Amino acid sequence: MMASILYALGLLLAVEGLIYALAPSVVERLLAMLRSMPHDQRRLMGLLSMAVGALLLWLARSIGN
Repeated sequence: MMASILYALGLLLAVEGLIYALAPSVVERLLAMLRSMPHDQRRLMGLLSMAVGALLLWLARSIGN
């Protein structure tokens, strides 16, 4: 279990680092767009992201077994 968590965190950091390294201006534009959104809309985006992430983790785990 702990190995899976570390694997997921490492993968997350690698992908985020890649985005910042390859397209920093895109990240700046995205942050500006996020600042202009209402809090409720940002919260909904966060909840949807969590749900999709949990679904992907469940799918990966069920395929792996």
